[in-house]
Amino acid sequence: MRTHDTGGWLAFELSVLNRLRFGSVAIPFADRPDLGRFLKRSGIRVVANSPLRASHAACVSAIGNSGERLSDDEVAMVLEDAYVPQYRLRNPALRNWFGETDAWWFDNVRANIDRLTNDASKAIALTVGGKVGDYVLSFDDETARLRQPLSKVFERLVALDEPAPQNGEDNECKCTDPVEFIAESYTDLFFLRLPAPRFGTLKEELGNDAWKEVWVRGDEAFWADLEKSLLGRLGSHVETRSQYLELLQDALVTAKHIKKWAIEHVEDGFVHTQEIVDAISKVRKVDTVFTKDFSELTGIKAVIITA
Repeated sequence: MRTHDTGGWLAFELSVLNRLRFGSVAIPFADRPDLGRFLKRSGIRVVANSPLRASHAACVSAIGNSGERLSDDEVAMVLEDAYVPQYRLRNPALRNWFGETDAWWFDNVRANIDRLTNDASKAIALTVGGKVGDYVLSFDDETARLRQPLSKVFERLVALDEPAPQNGEDNECKCTDPVEFIAESYTDLFFLRLPAPRFGTLKEELGNDAWKEVWVRGDEAFWADLEKSLLGRLGSHVETRSQYLELLQDALVTAKHIKKWAIEHVEDGFVHTQEIVDAISKVRKVDTVFTKDFSELTGIKAVIITA
């Protein structure tokens, strides 16, 4: 569930996929919705998945949404009494990341979002709320005086948010185990962003972004159950390289029914590209290996293998 935020990474993905012919795509690890959004704009039917509810909300907002935006009334509902303290925080875990006043804002806004009646509106509001949190966490003690009130930041982000494209297709966004998602997907293309080998907990891997999952879910009691649901599947905790490759092999076998594959790998030294190619070759003939060197920016190399 590694995230890359450079436009160059998306450009590399699109440059490879533009060489392939497909009318629909399944993305089992859609930790970010940007690729799906671009493909949707091109008329492709997109089916995206993430086991994380925060990422799922972002996908619904950008991919599952058919051009809807938050209305002024919905924004007003979300921000109603946002700074008013209640008897106690519904989600006290927010204090692990935010000061008391900010924690009340996020706690009240999360409760208000549940009052919205439209699923797309809820997803948009959750996604914008996540961006507000990123805004808050970008400040330190020295720069905090430059911050704007969070409700104003929310309103500004809503105003700047570009409506999701419409393409007349039945685009879907799911929040389930990625391997189960693969088994149930019937599309022209299988686009797999290989998750980074994970040696710690999912919460540890998410780092500062872990707050979004805690905020969306309403507490932090879910981590153990989420880890258990992923156990023994691609994306779960691993101890060795061979274990990671075995999980990859299982996922690829599950995807045999999908005609075309594009597998994205990050060459970071733990699992080598040739090992990924060998794993794919056991299930299907490899067509082409595309590479893009991001070493000047991130110290890593991106690889997309088509089969």
